[in-house]
Amino acid sequence: MTHLVRYELDGAVRTGVQEDDRLHPLDRTLAELLRLPLADLRRTLDEATAGAPVPSGHARTLAPVEGRMEVWAAGVTYRRSREARMTESATAADVYERVYDAPRPELFFKSAAWRVVGDGGTIAVRDDSEVDVPEPELAVVVNAHGEIVGYTVCDDVSSRTIEGENPLYLPQAKVFLGGCAVGPAIRPAWQVPDPYALGIRMTIRRDGEVAWSGETGTDQLHRRLDDLVDHLFRADVFPDGAVLATGTCLVPDLPFTLAAGDTVEIAIDEVGVLATRVVRGLRPLLDTMKESM
Repeated sequence: MTHLVRYELDGAVRTGVQEDDRLHPLDRTLAELLRLPLADLRRTLDEATAGAPVPSGHARTLAPVEGRMEVWAAGVTYRRSREARMTESATAADVYERVYDAPRPELFFKSAAWRVVGDGGTIAVRDDSEVDVPEPELAVVVNAHGEIVGYTVCDDVSSRTIEGENPLYLPQAKVFLGGCAVGPAIRPAWQVPDPYALGIRMTIRRDGEVAWSGETGTDQLHRRLDDLVDHLFRADVFPDGAVLATGTCLVPDLPFTLAAGDTVEIAIDEVGVLATRVVRGLRPLLDTMKESM
């Protein structure tokens, strides 16, 4: 299986093409690669795999975002998501009912590149919220030209308490430090035969035991990926590309909530596995970040 990876080796951040246990370095940053048209990007990756691999035993995989890249997300794109939002938002349930079938999808800003957590990192839930959940999502990686060039895994960590109080609180429920994980790498789009036929699984472990698990598939997606990208690019530009998470339908039933010490593992067929650990509140997250520096 081939992935476009962003990694740290010998103190330097680099990009490369990972083929199983072989790593082929590239001489461009991820942002530079995402400025290329799709055909040129594919040619660049193919040429890299024709060269000799480098030892990768000490390479540390980083989140596949950088520079001016942004992470956006789509909401209420699965029936299960619509039902969950209506359940938690009794005072404004019709908002989610209407957007599910509306021509215009719900799109919202999720994270700047520097805030994104990578595989093996630490996510956080807000300490002013009572019910918080991970949201496992297939994410499309889009180049500066609005073309889907790859797929990755995104965890759209969310406060169900805050969003449920009022839909206008969505930015506070969705956008906070530790609230977005992406990775572990980018699976080239041309190597995924059917993005609407991918299994998605999530397991949450607590004290060594499975606290929650579920599985679904992208065949349940109510929107087309290219339509979501089209709406994102209608009135905006992304000079270094973007990541667009496409929504979730794996939502734990109320009152389940993440707890400090939990681990979250999200696996998407053909794409990869993203694993993170959980802390509660900003201060514990900042302490964890200092320890890893």
